[in-house]
Amino acid sequence: MQTASNVDNPTSGTIGQPITYEKIATRIFANSKEASAAVAKEIADLIRKKQKEGKPCVLGLATGSSPKTVYALLVKMHQEEGLSFKNVITFNLDEYYPMEPDSIHSYHRFMKEQLFDHVDIPKENYYLPSGTVPGESIADFCTSYENKINAVGGLDFQLLGIGGNGHVGFNEPGALINSRTRLITLDHSTRSAASMEFGGLHKVPRKAITMGITPILNARRIVLLAWGERKATVIRQSVEGPVTEHVPASYLQAHPNVSFVVDESAASELTRVKTPWAVDTVVWDNKMIKKAVTYLSATLRKPILKLTDKDYNDHGMSDLLAQHGSSYEINIDVFNQLQHTITGWPGGKPNADDTNRPERAEPAKKRVLIFSPHPDDDIISMGGTFQRLVDQGHEVHVAYQTSGNIAVADDEALRFMEFVVDFDQNFEVKSAKSKDLFGEAKNFLRHTKDSEIDTPEIRQVKGIIRRGEAKATCRFVGIPTENAHFLNMPFYETGTVQKNPISDADIKIIEDIIEEIKPHQIYAAGDFADPHGTHKVCWDAIEAALERSKHKTFMKDCWVWLYRGAWAEWDIYEIEMAVPMSPDQVLKKRQGIFKHQSQKDGVVFQGEDSREFWQRAEERNRGTAQLYDDLGLAEYEAMEAFVRWKL
Repeated sequence: MQTASNVDNPTSGTIGQPITYEKIATRIFANSKEASAAVAKEIADLIRKKQKEGKPCVLGLATGSSPKTVYALLVKMHQEEGLSFKNVITFNLDEYYPMEPDSIHSYHRFMKEQLFDHVDIPKENYYLPSGTVPGESIADFCTSYENKINAVGGLDFQLLGIGGNGHVGFNEPGALINSRTRLITLDHSTRSAASMEFGGLHKVPRKAITMGITPILNARRIVLLAWGERKATVIRQSVEGPVTEHVPASYLQAHPNVSFVVDESAASELTRVKTPWAVDTVVWDNKMIKKAVTYLSATLRKPILKLTDKDYNDHGMSDLLAQHGSSYEINIDVFNQLQHTITGWPGGKPNADDTNRPERAEPAKKRVLIFSPHPDDDIISMGGTFQRLVDQGHEVHVAYQTSGNIAVADDEALRFMEFVVDFDQNFEVKSAKSKDLFGEAKNFLRHTKDSEIDTPEIRQVKGIIRRGEAKATCRFVGIPTENAHFLNMPFYETGTVQKNPISDADIKIIEDIIEEIKPHQIYAAGDFADPHGTHKVCWDAIEAALERSKHKTFMKDCWVWLYRGAWAEWDIYEIEMAVPMSPDQVLKKRQGIFKHQSQKDGVVFQGEDSREFWQRAEERNRGTAQLYDDLGLAEYEAMEAFVRWKL
């Protein structure tokens, strides 16, 4: 999908050839699985080529979520195709400092669990920066590390990820192009992004040892991976922007053999994706027309119905006018389509003409199944719609897919356990088990190391806390607690942020709840920013279950709607149902979110966004309403948006 370019003048090019703004070869795949398969094949082919030549294959490796599927596929090739790693020598990019190698946060442990322990690479052939080297020896260690790379002939292939601030390795903004392997201080945004894995920002190390920009650029081949919409802006800056120390990944523009491998979400801000009509000829189907017109309206800050022929011509859309008539006709058509997405009846309006409504009028009372990956996604992401469905008399069920136990702080768990101990004492409950459990948990948490995970008892307590909060939300919205279904999908129950792959058992649990409810509507989380995040894994299980169930008679009447979380929203041209909320409804949704007290005030997985979840949700919902208003449609306080997924 890459094109040749004149990077000095991106608006010019050979007649008949597409224009590109990209200064790095960028391959876009439909999803991270397909992209990872292509990269894994390239690495495997290189290993085999070097084997035939009787030479070592020297790989530079990255950690994090992006390369996990690549490593899994390499392991699979080793196990099923006989791919040998005996001639492979690896050097990892970085490691936190200080960091014990057996810590659950250690990149040493990550690489062993993801790759090294599952293939036949000799132990003496893989090297990683040490998180335990004495401070006075770090400079010598870093020099020695680079010398070892040079001694084996340099890196044949360097695999990279990219941070939200543009870092590669841990070369943070400000890193110079001639930087060497060294100890660095981590940027606050990097530490914030890692706080989820560590269980809080205060637990994230402030320093790391990283390979420098120079040894990275010395690799003969570089491939950078990026998945999800959260990486979209920095991918555009790295690929299309100037070379700058403020975006260290932009230094890769100087490399003669580098490729960025991204999924569609990570590519969404590239010019050829965001405004493809500015780069090449496009097929003006309905979706492309909506995308172009809403983009034009937002860019010019003009309501859709005020756009003119000149506006279209001045922004590279003259061929749209040539094919589909005047701006007046196009404007009205797009305006009407957007108007028809707005409904106060997410379950369908009874006894009404539903020709131009997003949902069917019949059956008037629907069975609704809301899938919530965590115990609070239902109220955070679609709380207003949830309430509206209940108020309008539909039979609403919520399926909480995971326990959410790792998102509960230790002191919160101890507080609840102490409450049970005090309860037993005050009401003379004769069992001493609660007191014993409390003592054991307090002792464990006081002396636990990073290499240890919570005991099963502590995880169970944390899960009970989340379940109680979810039940409180259901009571608040107005559904009986028996309509709250706690699925406790097995893939999640590892006790760490790293989850197991979904199994048949996970899919069967989803399939069974769908069979039990026989819903007319299913709502599910559709935010796939992180392909290894819980939301994506939960959706994969739902999709697999729907594929198994689609032949059943009741599924012919079932529509599936996807919502998004508190961090992002659907693009305006994608939205197929928008449910408006009044000021009072916004406040009621906030009160529903407040039922999840363990996720308030210093939540474990806050990330780099310091806002609480209710603030994120309200700003997102108000932002969606503002978009509709700016395009010239009715003004509302807030809106929740949905896209229909076709079975």
